[in-house]
This record gives sequence, C-alpha cells and structure tokens, in this order.
Amino acid sequence: VLSWKKYITSFFSNKANKILTILSLVLCGFMGYWVLNHLPLKDFRAYKVGTNIKKAMETPEDAPKSEYEMTFIYKINGINQEFGINDLGNLPEGAEFVDRKEKLIREGFTPAIQNFTIEKDGVDYTNEVLEESKIILVVAYDLEKSCEKGLQKISSVQKLAKEKGYIIIGLTSTLKESYEPILEKNKVDIPFYATDKVTLKTIERANPSFVVLHSGTIIQKVHYNDVDKLKLN
Repeated sequence: VLSWKKYITSFFSNKANKILTILSLVLCGFMGYWVLNHLPLKDFRAYKVGTNIKKAMETPEDAPKSEYEMTFIYKINGINQEFGINDLGNLPEGAEFVDRKEKLIREGFTPAIQNFTIEKDGVDYTNEVLEESKIILVVAYDLEKSCEKGLQKISSVQKLAKEKGYIIIGLTSTLKESYEPILEKNKVDIPFYATDKVTLKTIERANPSFVVLHSGTIIQKVHYNDVDKLKLN
C-alpha cells in the first residue's frame, strides 16, 4: 500500500469528502445527544418493546442442553494421570482421585432474559409483578445518581397511573437506607423494590426511566424527558 499509494485515489472529490466528514460528525454528535436525552432510536436489547419478560426467561423442554467433556485426574504411583469417563472402569489398583475437570463442548439453549428478579425485604415478588395486567416500572439503577428532574416527574406519572388504573412501583439496586432520604427530598411516594444493577441498566440506561407492562409484556418505554409521551390505556 505504501509503495503504490500514489495510485490510490478517493472515490469522491475533496469537496465531497469534506461534506461527508462534516455530516458524519454532525450525525455522531446528534446520536450521542439523542441517546443521553431520550431512548435509543433502535433497541437491540432483550427488554425491547413487545417482549414478554416471563416467556423470555423460560427454557423449552426440548431445548438443547450444554454438553461437557469430563476429565478425571488420579494419582498413580505418585504421578497425576488424566482419564476419560469411559476409562474409570479400568483404573489400576491403588489409584487415588485428585481432581475433575469440565470442558464445554457444545453450548446449550440460553434464555434471552436471565437473572430478572424483583425483591423487597427478602421476599421475591417477580411473578406477582409480571402477572399484573397494568403496571408501570420506574427503573432507576442508582437512585443516588438519578437525575432530580426525572425523579420529580414520578409524582405526575403516579397521578396519571392512578387515573388509568395502573399500579406503579420503582426498581433500583440502591440500598433502602441510602435512597429513602432521596425519595423524601424529591417527594416520591411509590414503593421501591430491589433488582440487580446490571439488569436494570440492560432494561434502560436512563436514570430514571418508565416501563409500561401489561401482564409481563413490555408495551412502552420512555425516558424521563419524554413522560408526556406515555400512552396509558
């Protein structure tokens, strides 16, 4: 490439290249702004709109299972030797078991959603929440870092939820003793439950955001800047 670089020419003119460069910078800047202040234009995550969380956690009965190769280590005459599972019936006398190793040969079926739990005071409420016909989840993976502007919008969403017959609860990974003063300061009066931080970030990065569920199916997701776009039926 270096030797023949004089023969390498751009497909576009210099002027067109400059326009494309500026356009690319503008689009990159716009995408960054949009993702920070609204939801992504395209949601590729497991918790996208239309997903039934309960079904996405299930493993079909006929789903392929992971296959492993087992290797057993035995000490024979002071030397460690490896044996396959089919060789165990022919171990020499005096063989002493040392260890066992597993090697993944073929990975089995993995549910799209894993480790989704909703707990409060040591009690699991996951099934109860996913069976509610109308519920709004306020997702705040870290209430200590939540935008106060967003937290202050929860009361208006709560009022709308009550009018439309929705239950509204919060999900966070923040400890209760840490978030109670934050909720009091921002006049948030909804119950919060404990959920894994990584799971909450996967659901939505906005801190907080609002997720509408109908019997476990995600109907809508909105950033706290877009609560006016909530559609509650």
